[in-house]
Amino acid sequence: MNKAITDGVVFMPTAFSAGLALWSNQDGTPGSTNYTGVPGASVITADSDFGTCLEIIKASATQKLRYMVQTPLLPGCYIKVSARVKAVSGNLPSVQIAGWAGDAAGAHVPGVVETGSSTLITAYGEVLEVWAIIGAGNRTGVDMVWGSGATFGHFGLDFTGANGGIIRIEDVRIEDATNVFYRKLMDWVDVCDYGAIGDGVTDDSLAFEAADLDAKGRDVLVSDGVYHLANHVTFESRVRFEGTVTMPTNMRLALTKNYDLPTYIDAFVDPELALQKALQTLMNFSDHDSLDMCGRRILLTKPLDVHAAVVNRETFATRRVLRNGQLRSDGSAAWNTETFTSLANYNAALKTELSNVANISQIPVGSLVEGTGVGREIYVKSVNIAAGTLQLNLPLFGAPAQQTYTFKRFKYLLDFSGFTSLHRFTLANIDFFCEGQSNGVMLAKDGLTFLVKDCYFTRPRERGITSIGGGCSGMQLDRNQFISNEQTLNADARISIGFNVNANDVKIRDNRGVRFRHFGVIHGTGQMIEGNHFYQGDNVANGLRTAGIVMTSTNPKSVINGNYIDNCFVSWSNEHDETPDAAGTFSFGSLSIIGNIFMSNGSASWFRFIQIKPHGVGHFINGLNVSGNTFKHINGGTIDRVEAVDASIAPMDASKFRNLIWEGNTYNNVVNRTFNPVTIPMEELTTTQTWPANLSAYLPFGGKARHVVSVMAENKIKTAANLGVYTVPYAVTRLGATGSEIMLHWSEPVKGKVYTTVRVDNPV
Repeated sequence: MNKAITDGVVFMPTAFSAGLALWSNQDGTPGSTNYTGVPGASVITADSDFGTCLEIIKASATQKLRYMVQTPLLPGCYIKVSARVKAVSGNLPSVQIAGWAGDAAGAHVPGVVETGSSTLITAYGEVLEVWAIIGAGNRTGVDMVWGSGATFGHFGLDFTGANGGIIRIEDVRIEDATNVFYRKLMDWVDVCDYGAIGDGVTDDSLAFEAADLDAKGRDVLVSDGVYHLANHVTFESRVRFEGTVTMPTNMRLALTKNYDLPTYIDAFVDPELALQKALQTLMNFSDHDSLDMCGRRILLTKPLDVHAAVVNRETFATRRVLRNGQLRSDGSAAWNTETFTSLANYNAALKTELSNVANISQIPVGSLVEGTGVGREIYVKSVNIAAGTLQLNLPLFGAPAQQTYTFKRFKYLLDFSGFTSLHRFTLANIDFFCEGQSNGVMLAKDGLTFLVKDCYFTRPRERGITSIGGGCSGMQLDRNQFISNEQTLNADARISIGFNVNANDVKIRDNRGVRFRHFGVIHGTGQMIEGNHFYQGDNVANGLRTAGIVMTSTNPKSVINGNYIDNCFVSWSNEHDETPDAAGTFSFGSLSIIGNIFMSNGSASWFRFIQIKPHGVGHFINGLNVSGNTFKHINGGTIDRVEAVDASIAPMDASKFRNLIWEGNTYNNVVNRTFNPVTIPMEELTTTQTWPANLSAYLPFGGKARHVVSVMAENKIKTAANLGVYTVPYAVTRLGATGSEIMLHWSEPVKGKVYTTVRVDNPV
């Protein structure tokens, strides 16, 4: 800034050679006397040091020299008054810059310093330069601080000390000196002032660090240029990028005061690279817990391998958050699913291992495995090329000793699978725009409490969230939207899955899923599935429906509570059990399905809302609570019942049911309504000694009428002569082809009505 250049402000006084009429021997204010005709004051034209100059004889205690034209003092502007002087003869005086401060009304501003430092002239002919800086601001280096009240000044010199000396003075100079205070006036320091070159080749790391060290609360400006940083650089100050930086992959740029994605984009230009470098810093610095994308959308040209971006971490266990942004695939070939086939061996004793894998080096970690006896959502967790083995996330339920497997490697916008373990990572308010070309998130091999909240997974090609190991342990999915790419396909033609779970203690809460093949495939125990709405219908009359939730642990000790299960069903199997027969196990139990809304729209009459599919023999129900639910069918006909056993692989052993509660549910357009225990009326209008009843319409999962727990007469039980009979009948259970019938035996032929309560299970 220079007001003389930018605003045309004239600071420089008139030269002495133009005459002395504008030079006062008083304060320089209007009406003060000037040096014209003053004895002992004259203009010298040929001084050996000064050329033309003013010569005066010091004749008073303070000999003043003031320029009589008002010199403006502008806000934010600092001026420098200077002059060169020398003594010619006589006594040697002291000299200093001096001025008179005036306000906007022309009055004197009292109480301000109006003289600079005094300097004694010590020898004749010695040229001495004196100067002072005047301004409103009280900054270091300002000699005369005049505050905001002064708007102009009359400037010049004061000579003090003994009288009688002859002094010569070169022209007084008044200049804009604001540039002296640039570093103090501006809120930034420029890396170029500390040696940064910005040629894209020279290592400017030390210059960046030096600028940051000297900033002391100001911003660091990376001015125009391309700056190569060959080493880690950490800024403790805020940074502004006009230029850009380049760095090796393994070097980090830590911006501690403005750590957000837009700043990294300013630094690296390429948004994709900027996100990688920002994530690298996120997992290598302790001064911030989250990376704010500030709503930016990043177009990814390939899957973002977070482990490769971070470079130096195999495990990470400190809470970190990526939030508030959008990720989108560009649809290039980099997103295409890779498919491989290999011959491999399987031994249930090594339940999560494939051995002797042909061409093992071509099979990527994270590949989906398909083959005979392979359950849903089996993935390659790790690859040991030397040993020829693959580790899987879950066991196979009935694979042959040797077969050819298919391996499909889907591509994900965020891929954490390179981490051995990752704990406490959070994705919040992220839109994953998969565009039918890519998938959402792949988790690390292992880890705890991965949290995904308030995110959108829009049109994933195959998967929304994939866990290839224990990285989903304790995972929380809260308030997310899963929107399928298969909206127009019939339900049975879809292949996409919202998410899968392999480990324990997962919370799936308040999410919404639309038209996937399955909303979630869930293994493990301790799961809480609450408040979700997942819809999987289509426009086909009497069409097929697919499972919304697939539970694959026989004893999950889990809760499915308060969900809207819309045109899909809950499937419960043991397809991830390497020994699927029930010998020595708890079998199917420890599951509560409570307070849900089950809706069917235009489904076939054989559609069922809750289905159990044993993958081995001998299984039974051992602790199931289905209560407080609403089962509703609309738009055409009815459905036969709400529950079923899929015995396509193996039947359920209904003779072993234990602790099965099925009560308090509501049924609309359901022909056979399920209860356990079930209380039915039994009425005979003519006398008979045996009263039969078939409870198959009521007993869940094709269960047997195992126990009659009560018989209560309504009004009097009578003989043919209408005499009262007060004996109690005994019951014979498990009659008929399916064991769903009972027979009450009376002591004599009777007629009347009783209410009989029957259980399909042993309650204790």
